Amino acid sequence: MAGFSYTSTSHVAVALVSVLLLSLAHGSLGAHGARRLMELYKPDPSELLTYHNGAVLQGAIPVTVLWYGRFTPAQKAVVSDFLLSLTAASPAPTPSVSQWWGTIAQLYLSKAKGASANAKRATQVALAGQASDERCSLGKSLALPQLAALAARARPRMGGIALVLTAEDVAVEGFCRSRCGLHGSDAGARTAYVWVGNSAAQCPGQCAWPFHKPAYGPQAPALVPPSGDVGMDGMVMNVASMVAGAVTNPFGDGFYQGPREAPLEAATACPGVYGSGAYPGYAGNLAVDATTGASYNANGANGRKYLLPALFDPDTSTCSTLV
Repeated sequence: MAGFSYTSTSHVAVALVSVLLLSLAHGSLGAHGARRLMELYKPDPSELLTYHNGAVLQGAIPVTVLWYGRFTPAQKAVVSDFLLSLTAASPAPTPSVSQWWGTIAQLYLSKAKGASANAKRATQVALAGQASDERCSLGKSLALPQLAALAARARPRMGGIALVLTAEDVAVEGFCRSRCGLHGSDAGARTAYVWVGNSAAQCPGQCAWPFHKPAYGPQAPALVPPSGDVGMDGMVMNVASMVAGAVTNPFGDGFYQGPREAPLEAATACPGVYGSGAYPGYAGNLAVDATTGASYNANGANGRKYLLPALFDPDTSTCSTLV
């Protein structure tokens, strides 16, 4: 769609990259910044994740959601409760989703040009609206430019994010093959957008790991998803990663490492890391719900539990985890 540009990375989901054990190709990047599914990125130590003096999203960040395809009310609640958890009025027990969001503010937003003295408190996410396109008006096979068109339909507000979520029977260009989600922007309108697909029926071993056995690499048992829905818990992991990138590098000149057209960002610079002691094929030391056996690392609104990606700390060049 005219006026839109892909200024940020396409994301090979954090869950996906964690199982990338068999690739021989390092640093190879596809169209629109999509990293190959079977790639384990080994960054050049001289290429540090730095700030490029551009804008970030701060203050009140309204998020509008467009559900493309059929989602049940229970599925929608998994994501909407996550968004509400980012800056919940009543903080959940620690470790919490809001604590994870506060880390983004501390490590990134507070250091950006024009940041307020109290960016951690000032930056708040608000679920501004939701809309549904159950009949898939653009069809069930989408090209990348159509994602930008759908984002425009969500009518994001200036300084906000349009979140486009596609159902498990919707195919998107590059989905599973080279990406589980992406973020981009309309620089003219000063808005960002995020797309994430439900991988339950197409590639759960790639886009919903560790809640499904990996498509490649060591076949460790899958973890139990907190919501009981592998596809939706996988979506939340990827939504979290993409929102982190959209906020810290919305227009391609914020915080990132590597080439601008295919950058590593706040969460994608820590692929496959969810808890301490993580290594390729192992998500790390996580909390386990005593009743359900579900693995998680963050508490959220309405008693929800989530698994969120580690965030890269530019000051120490380490991955910051909640547990």
